[in-house]
Amino acid sequence: MSFFFAAHSDLFEEIAKFRAARRLWATLVRERFRPADPRSEMVRFHTQTGGVTLTAQQPLNNVVRVAYQALAAVLGGTQSLHTNGYDEALALPTAAAATLALRTQQILAEETGVAATADPLAGSFFVERLTDELEAKARDWLAQVEARGGAVAAIEAGFVQGAIADNAYREELARAAGEEIVVGVNRYAEEDAEARVPIQRIDEAAVERQMARVRAAKAAQDASAVAAALARVEATARGTANLLPAMKAALGAGATLGQICGQLRAVFGEHRAGGG
Repeated sequence: MSFFFAAHSDLFEEIAKFRAARRLWATLVRERFRPADPRSEMVRFHTQTGGVTLTAQQPLNNVVRVAYQALAAVLGGTQSLHTNGYDEALALPTAAAATLALRTQQILAEETGVAATADPLAGSFFVERLTDELEAKARDWLAQVEARGGAVAAIEAGFVQGAIADNAYREELARAAGEEIVVGVNRYAEEDAEARVPIQRIDEAAVERQMARVRAAKAAQDASAVAAALARVEATARGTANLLPAMKAALGAGATLGQICGQLRAVFGEHRAGGG
């Protein structure tokens, strides 16, 4: 198993978060499963800098945000990293923005020395205390999920989504009140805050070409073979067998992902939080 984490802007809190995740995983695996191979206790995770922290106002500020977030991820022990483009609050990143995001990682890896040792902040009173607090709070959330019957039941009841929405609402209130500072938005803002950076524009002709290719692919399908393959997907979905071979066969027969998902929706419906 591996995990996908986000890195936000509170440097020490983020470092402690990753350290807490590493420690929590090791402890839970050791206690619950008693693995024969100690490598099972090593949490494997990828980190992406926090897209929600990027601002459309003064977008070049995002270069600094991404760099500090990447630093937190590395100091916290991430195994792989994605750094966002500074212009992603405005559009898909330009080639220049994507290159600068890559160079941010390369400077961290090649020039700063922060990746030369594991857990470089271990022993810091502040970081260790913060790690302890975050682990304790994470265990509390795990207990609340388990009390509701586990992750699936908690999601179906809307508990997980509700907790995320509540936190997002509190964060927005804090920003609106100026209690949480966002440079260039609620502090050090400028009257003319419109973007002064190049924006990636989608080529509408390219969109039309892609749509035409999809239409042509569907027109060229062997209708009977695709129908039979899709029927097998639906039949498998109604049973207990592994769906992947049937889905793979359907793709091999020329079915599209949309057509396959349509068969799955016919069986399983669409998820609605809270059973609504």
